[in-house]
Amino acid sequence: MVELELSAAEHSARKLKPEHLQQAVAALHDDGFVVLHRAIDPAHIEMLRERMLADVEEILALADVPYQFNNGHLQQDPPPFPPYLFRDVLVNDLVVEITHAVLGEGVKNAFYSGNTCLPNTTQQPLHVDAGQLWPNLEVATPAYGIVVNVPVVDATPTNGSTELWPGTHLDTTRALNDGDIKLPPATEERLRAECNPLQPNVSAGSVLIRDMRLWHRGMPNLTDQPRPMIAMIHWAHWWHTKKPLLFPKGTEELFADSVLETIAEFVDGPIDYISRNRKYDYSG
Repeated sequence: MVELELSAAEHSARKLKPEHLQQAVAALHDDGFVVLHRAIDPAHIEMLRERMLADVEEILALADVPYQFNNGHLQQDPPPFPPYLFRDVLVNDLVVEITHAVLGEGVKNAFYSGNTCLPNTTQQPLHVDAGQLWPNLEVATPAYGIVVNVPVVDATPTNGSTELWPGTHLDTTRALNDGDIKLPPATEERLRAECNPLQPNVSAGSVLIRDMRLWHRGMPNLTDQPRPMIAMIHWAHWWHTKKPLLFPKGTEELFADSVLETIAEFVDGPIDYISRNRKYDYSG
């Protein structure tokens, strides 16, 4: 597992050292993920943490709670309006430098949501967010989508840090249009010893960057506190995106002057971010 400790000089210049960029790109290619430690201002994380923890109760009060696969694993959007919008979260130059190096010119973000692991003893089924572009490949293609995860509390194996299966983004048995994104139990057992799955420790304000095709799952949270984590998805320029992200008018400047294009519409009035999500493959 590759973990990069960012220097004060990198933060000041908003640019990675060449060796750090090389290590990050190699880790995404080989393992399917990399961690950047302390990439985001702690004060920004503290504001997001307070609001997202408060929002958990509102989401749980909905008639249709947006659980992912089973109870305890909640889809939760961060607040998409000031004072909770931060450039070092949404357009982090150090993160974008990596995703741009992997995905190329025209890299774009079209997702701003997240998952919150509630106190629970269940785990999600092992799954992929998206498979290979074509079935029956001999060798996997380069990455076309990269997930950027930002925990707003320290994520540990105790409170449900995501289980990752290194190298599985290169497995060509799962194609994009296979339908069910869950991995069969027989496949899981076959590759468990080979992959050595792990739950990394990712501190609040650090960033976990992973290939969309990496096998992973939400794990139990054995504490008495929710574990929220923001998620964005950076896509190659040719990927078709659907509805734009909604942000208030007047926040356009936050997203300017970056090689990352944010697919967004800037609107008047309130934005529903509490009740817009729906259950996914709920079987409870």
